[in-house]
Amino acid sequence: MPQEKVLREMQKKMDKTIEFFQSELAGIRTGKASPALVENLAVDYYGTTTRLREIAGISTPEPRMIVIQPWDPGAVPAITKAINVSALGITPISDGKIIRLPIPELDEERRKDLIKTTKKIAEDNRVAIRNIRRDINEELKKLQKDGSISEDDLHRITEEVQKLTDGHVKKIDSLLKAKEEEIMKV
Repeated sequence: MPQEKVLREMQKKMDKTIEFFQSELAGIRTGKASPALVENLAVDYYGTTTRLREIAGISTPEPRMIVIQPWDPGAVPAITKAINVSALGITPISDGKIIRLPIPELDEERRKDLIKTTKKIAEDNRVAIRNIRRDINEELKKLQKDGSISEDDLHRITEEVQKLTDGHVKKIDSLLKAKEEEIMKV
């Protein structure tokens, strides 16, 4: 049936939005070391923009330290430069082979800024979920006009679409709440 295909498509799109939101949250610094903070940094590696995780090993040997070990020692200056120009606000320490990033404690003002940023990202993703709902509802109305589904089916499926939307928005809200608690934890 065409409506099941539409619902599966919607579920996939909404799940991808949640995954994207989770990856964005992982990149927000909370005062503890995480490879996700730096793994997607764009590094100018011999004239090609490359993600850091593709040219170096990233580890967290201590709760407040990220260690980056490039596979090519010649990439150390490019990686250091990428970290310095990023919005991380962390000064890298390099010995020519390994780069260390000491993660400083967050002050109260920085924590509040991070929460504002996190809330904006959450709202952007809620809007993305609602846009998916709108597009699916329009597609369902077209199916009803074409005679592929009845008006009763349209009403029933529209309710199902709303339930899926509400569930995904709640998931975003719970991920946001968890991230806020993580940021505020001293």
